[in-house]
Amino acid sequence: MRVVILDDAGRFQRMAEREEVGVIALKGPNVFAGYLDPQQNKDLWIDVESSRWLDTGDLGRQDSQGYFWLAGRRKELIIRGGHNIDPKLIEDALSKHPAVALAAAVGSPDAYAGEVPVVYVQPKPGVLVSDQELMDFAAAHVPERAAIPKQVKVMPLLPLTGIGKIFKPALQQREIESTVRSQAAKVGASIGELWFERDPRLGQVVRVRTSAGAVPLKAALERYAFKSEVL
Repeated sequence: MRVVILDDAGRFQRMAEREEVGVIALKGPNVFAGYLDPQQNKDLWIDVESSRWLDTGDLGRQDSQGYFWLAGRRKELIIRGGHNIDPKLIEDALSKHPAVALAAAVGSPDAYAGEVPVVYVQPKPGVLVSDQELMDFAAAHVPERAAIPKQVKVMPLLPLTGIGKIFKPALQQREIESTVRSQAAKVGASIGELWFERDPRLGQVVRVRTSAGAVPLKAALERYAFKSEVL
């Protein structure tokens, strides 16, 4: 097991220093040979000095005593104009507010920066708190300027998985849908139906069926990093 530093394309750059957060990579006879579906093997392996290592997708660090500490999932990183933002920085800061029960930071599509951070907050039972109060709190407590969220959105309940973890894909889809509908309103397109599908080649795709304005909406969405298809 090693902590490695990768470039933006997922290629090996160097081994991480002690206490430096990077991607956890594995190698050994206990590591499987890959998926039966070749499409699932894309970005699964890291070439480390001509040796093949498994990219676990986990972020972590190795301390001075050799122990490994997990720090989150690489897929959850928010990439704002080439700046990698760990959502935990935002979530930990917001969780210190006395009104906050749960916080989940995700990347919201942005035509210029790629993504900007937004954070969804579930308040404690019976407690009222405004978006603006939490925005001000985040601005004062998030340690990285680029990580200060663009918006804070208060929800009565955050979506959870069956084991009680926050289900971030649902929040990311909310952000994508909001972007699509906002762009449709700007170009005068009429959305009849919007849904998400998993494409074996492209990954997650948002598909939009329109009754008018398909061409300008398609052009507007091409500025964003998420995959879309306008019908």
